[in-house]
Amino acid sequence: MSTTLENSPAADDAAQAAARIGELRTEIDACDAEIIRLVRQRLSISREIGTLRRSTGGTRLSLAREQQVLATFQDALGADGAALGMMLLRQGRGRL
Repeated sequence: MSTTLENSPAADDAAQAAARIGELRTEIDACDAEIIRLVRQRLSISREIGTLRRSTGGTRLSLAREQQVLATFQDALGADGAALGMMLLRQGRGRL
């Protein structure tokens, strides 16, 4: 008696893997939605800080603070983290 592919252990493993991949992709989608929400929140806060700094005669940005943010991202995520931090800073204050 021969077994068909549909009833084989490999087919069961593939079906389980496909189901798990679907679950994990749903988790990634939820993470992405939360990241987007948090980035938007961060941008709003950053813009408010910039407005307050300018309204009190301050500069548009603080280089010391930007370096601190970049160091935090780099320490946590490496070189790509620094790039991500720079992208967030640019989004909040615009290009220099």
